[in-house]
Amino acid sequence: MSSVAAVDASASATACALPKAVDLTDKLEKTACYARNEHSRFPWTNLMIGDTRLGCKSDADEQLILHFEFQEFVKVHSIKLTEFNNGCDPEQNPSRVLLFVNRNNLGFEDIEDVDPTTTLELTSDDLKENADNLLLQYVKYQRIKSITLFVEDNNGGEISALGGLKFFGKPVATTNMADFKKQG
Repeated sequence: MSSVAAVDASASATACALPKAVDLTDKLEKTACYARNEHSRFPWTNLMIGDTRLGCKSDADEQLILHFEFQEFVKVHSIKLTEFNNGCDPEQNPSRVLLFVNRNNLGFEDIEDVDPTTTLELTSDDLKENADNLLLQYVKYQRIKSITLFVEDNNGGEISALGGLKFFGKPVATTNMADFKKQG
């Protein structure tokens, strides 16, 4: 077997051994999640419902901050952003979204002074209901307690709109020291 084939076989065996990424929506600490510049009739909570006609919209301009806190540490594998109402207003689709990991209380006054963990340049195809999840750089998303999304720009609309949002990954296995018995 050539060394390339051996590496490929090893990589595919590793991929098969990894647990499947699951929807992390039920791991959100909803009372700690928030949005800045959200329209009161289209709040961030609509993103979790599964009906893209409700979704979340910005209010005063195209920028929108969405902060999501998890109940426990998670590994985030990918993210799924879905267009609002099947793309009926494509100019409102986010085109540039910045992700920030484990940063709390970011507001518009300071978010541009912080380096994002990831910058997503999105096309309308990326936001389709049947589009693949957007894979995130694995090493940067290993021990996540919160993710903040900053919709920086859209396709030319006065406001931005999203129909749905999901995080995929798995909980981080943590050790509860109370479970250990003292060795004597």
